[in-house]
Amino acid sequence: MKPRQSNFWKVFSTPLVIALLSVAGLFSALLGDGVWDALSWVGLGVPAFLAIRGLLPRS
Repeated sequence: MKPRQSNFWKVFSTPLVIALLSVAGLFSALLGDGVWDALSWVGLGVPAFLAIRGLLPRS
């Protein structure tokens, strides 16, 4: 039997996207008001939503 080899991007793609959204949200929150505030809400809201969704029990 051959050991199964995992692909780097299969393993780390989702956490990388979540990290990039968080960094973009934090950066846009520092930049200014108006549209930047909306971008920061989205950039920080999506990772928070995914974290809360992961904590809830599955039905």
